Amino acid sequence: MTGTLRDRTEAAILDAAAEVLAARGPAASMSEIATAAGLGRATLYRYFPTREALLAGLLDATIADLIARIADAELDTLPVDEALARLVRGFLTVGTKYTALLQPGNMPEKSVEVESQLTEPIRALLIRGIAEGALRPDVSPDLLLDMFGGLVEKSLIAVLRGHAGVEQASAAVITLFLDGARSRSPQPGSPIA
Repeated sequence: MTGTLRDRTEAAILDAAAEVLAARGPAASMSEIATAAGLGRATLYRYFPTREALLAGLLDATIADLIARIADAELDTLPVDEALARLVRGFLTVGTKYTALLQPGNMPEKSVEVESQLTEPIRALLIRGIAEGALRPDVSPDLLLDMFGGLVEKSLIAVLRGHAGVEQASAAVITLFLDGARSRSPQPGSPIA
């Protein structure tokens, strides 16, 4: 089997698994995933011998997609608010595809290296935003990163529950984050001064 065919088959399995697991949750069987991918169970098991291996494959696909979205966001060249907006849209789009990983027991552990690949470019963008005066200098980049991540995570849940679409949720995250994080003169009595 050529590498290209193997890659396409693996991608088809992961796409089918993402859809079936999102729709059926933990009750989804490997047989249902094979059928959705248009393959036999034996073929599925050659690629992913266990459910855990399939979930690890989904995590790898998610991480690769997120890293690609970070690269596509042009964090080094765009204005901070535009780069953040691109990140949010990208993250929500990826998150809606791989919802199965959000279900309890489905999220394999990420390595420290992967965590760094996902967060360091965002931290650098926030540091640049502070240095350029676009973001508040009185809130640390790490706290801004945590707050940004929390808003993205909660907006993904809102999208998955049908409370908002990706574009609406993205706009809300950017508005809430930037209105709270924008550089401004501290107000007397402000808790963050």
